[in-house]
Amino acid sequence: MEIGIIGRSEHTYETMLLLKENGHKISFIVTSKESDEHKYSSNDFKEFAKDNNIPFLHDPKIDSTKIKELLGSNKKPRICVSVNYSGIISKEVIDLFELGILNAHGGDLPRFRGNACQAWAIINKEKKIGLCIHKMIGGELDSGTILDRKYFKLSLDTRIGEVYNWINDMIPKMMLKVINELKKNKKFYLEHQSKSSKLALRTYPRLPEDGRIDWSCNREDIIRLINASSEPFSGAFAYLQNEKIIIWRAKIFDDDENYLAVPGQVLDINLNSKNIIVSAKNGKIEITDVQLNEFRCKPTDLIKSIRKRLK
Repeated sequence: MEIGIIGRSEHTYETMLLLKENGHKISFIVTSKESDEHKYSSNDFKEFAKDNNIPFLHDPKIDSTKIKELLGSNKKPRICVSVNYSGIISKEVIDLFELGILNAHGGDLPRFRGNACQAWAIINKEKKIGLCIHKMIGGELDSGTILDRKYFKLSLDTRIGEVYNWINDMIPKMMLKVINELKKNKKFYLEHQSKSSKLALRTYPRLPEDGRIDWSCNREDIIRLINASSEPFSGAFAYLQNEKIIIWRAKIFDDDENYLAVPGQVLDINLNSKNIIVSAKNGKIEITDVQLNEFRCKPTDLIKSIRKRLK
């Protein structure tokens, strides 16, 4: 099947590779500037297009005229795949393709719609996060008929990097499966997505500053924030005196001590594990991996006294 590609990130790039390896023809590639956490840059897409003689466009906002000009006299593909594209795709663009445009969404539709769904799912104490392949509807957010859905179980200790690794692995496979099904039956679908606003939970973008830790929160919520902010993102953080400390890893710590301390107080320094214990609202947290500037290290490399406090 002839397939157009609109998108960026490893999700799009590796989907494109798998489709080509399985006999599908890539008709054109549209991409835009990558985000910091993306493995592949726009130049990788450009080089792939050049090596395979595929029409290429770098543009953060496309319309039907640009797609037609890109294709020129080439045959129009029956379907298009879009993942992580930076711009809104209009109905006029979607209508260029007989089978529409497929999108991969890292949220359990119709509930999780919007941005940073994986991080919000961890923070919001969800038991699982969904990954859906759906047909896009021009001008609407994460709407359209669902063609495939998978789930990843979440726990208190799930880090967002684990979810991303799963998503990276699953999206190409799910896209290939759906396209092969549509090739056999263009009416194929899994579920007509509800448009009820009562079923939707809109999630909005998260910024690096959202990772600041409030030590007066419950320790479970602090652990979730740390895990939701970890790689490939910039990390949760606190301040030691006036220096910003990134906290990459932490876990619940329990012992039999009755104690009084302010939130953020360093309670213990373990010279064997090189970890530190810090007070939260409802108990203790063990911090195991930190960073100061470019120096990633064990907590005791930076903190050597129980007179220190994180703020």
